[in-house]
Amino acid sequence: MRWYKPAVWTFVGVLLGFPVFSMTYYTMVRTSTPGFCASCHEIRPAWEAWKTSTHVNNAQGFVADCMDCHLPAPHDTVNFFYSKTYHGLKDVYAHFTMSNPVEEYDRPAMRERAYASFKNEQCQKCHRNILYLPGNRGAMLAHRTILNPRPGYERKCVDCHRNLVHVDRQHYQYKQFLPPYRATGLNFQLQIR
Repeated sequence: MRWYKPAVWTFVGVLLGFPVFSMTYYTMVRTSTPGFCASCHEIRPAWEAWKTSTHVNNAQGFVADCMDCHLPAPHDTVNFFYSKTYHGLKDVYAHFTMSNPVEEYDRPAMRERAYASFKNEQCQKCHRNILYLPGNRGAMLAHRTILNPRPGYERKCVDCHRNLVHVDRQHYQYKQFLPPYRATGLNFQLQIR
């Protein structure tokens, strides 16, 4: 009869733990959609700019949503849940403490903060084969220096690719109808400073 007490506690733990886990997971999934992000008025301009970008409109039919770029990969479970919870609480706090969220939200400053927090792994969740670009030797060499940097020469993907997503456009950009993409490169970053 020694096994009886641990078995009961295990059963109670599963009985209580499964619904809690399910609701947590359901909440994370439902709050990870672009539509949910756009429900805050201050985020709406960023959402509108995202909709016109090639991260939505491309010949492959792939859509990179908010979570793909702004959060760690979901398989890094602890970091993903921590980051999502932290950013969600921060955004809710800012939304309700600003007297006029649309006016007070500083898009350029928030964009720079987002770029500063990005890690190359976030881009490489989707852009995996960046060393094989047969028509563009310069891009292959540039990507090689990003993936295998010398000490002191570390760079981020967004150092060269800053103009892809959250840029206000008058019309939708469809990747298949545009000339071949050319990154702004580090010259763009130097011009900002």
